[in-house]
Amino acid sequence: MAEILKKFSSETDPNVLVGLKTSDDAGVFKLTEEIALVQTVDFITPISDDPYIFGQVAAANSLSDIYAMGGRPITALNLCCFPGSGIDNEVLEAILRGGLDKLKEAGAALIGGHTVKDDELKYGLSVTGIVHPTKYIANSGARPGDRLILTKPIGTGVIIGGVRSGKLSKEVLDRAIEDMVRLNKSACEAMLPFEVHACTDITGFGLAGHSLEVAQASQVGIIIDFASLPHYPEALELIRTGATTRMTPLNRQLVAGFFKCAAEIRPEEESLCYDPQTSGGLLISVPQSQGKPLLEELHGQGMTQAAIIGEVFASPEPALRLVRMR
Repeated sequence: MAEILKKFSSETDPNVLVGLKTSDDAGVFKLTEEIALVQTVDFITPISDDPYIFGQVAAANSLSDIYAMGGRPITALNLCCFPGSGIDNEVLEAILRGGLDKLKEAGAALIGGHTVKDDELKYGLSVTGIVHPTKYIANSGARPGDRLILTKPIGTGVIIGGVRSGKLSKEVLDRAIEDMVRLNKSACEAMLPFEVHACTDITGFGLAGHSLEVAQASQVGIIIDFASLPHYPEALELIRTGATTRMTPLNRQLVAGFFKCAAEIRPEEESLCYDPQTSGGLLISVPQSQGKPLLEELHGQGMTQAAIIGEVFASPEPALRLVRMR
């Protein structure tokens, strides 16, 4: 799809500040000298049997792109792909209520939406936010020497599948859901006072895929230290037994030729970096001197699993490296 969209990416309008070229999290369009729109859309299939939780996670996932750009969400439209039969109205209402409660937490207003009949249940949001035209954060500004901070652990993809297949207990999913329903609002607010060079959120393409987007957009190399990487231990163990997701091999293929692992990296550790995330954390690139202060601020705001997971280096071509530094 990215290759197809390149054919239509004639961004000649000077008000388009961020468009299709860099595969960023959202588009940014300048309205005035003081206001730019940040726009995104996303929806997902259920991650839980609880419809209210599903609605919360889907909304948090959709809102995340606005926060990754340093924006503030203001309005949203529901996107409902609901089966025409077989699901009680109470279930559908609970999904929408979960989404609405997250919008209220974000300070955004629900102003409409669209519903279609679909055999596979899906729900999400089209979200509009605002940001100052000179203060948005793109994925294209990472600089050599920057430190990379990840605000949430990875491994949700294989955990969701593991619970569905009966290989993991629901308690494991419940712990992951606590992270998935948490908005990236606090992480965004924590990073804004710092000199953030680049940011993205980690979602369907996994840590490797979204890190590569930063490397390609910024024309740099990225080193990830697995020893510092926050993750769910159960996810790593499940991958070790052969568990995977539908997206994992596609994400591996996406970064092929760019992603190299050090000899000490085990196969399951590499595979975890391809695991698709739902409502994942922010990956933030800041100057070396600001890495620890920002991390302390994130910890102080309750994001205790946030960690400095790597750094940016100069490279003639986009590159990813997975190593273990200790």
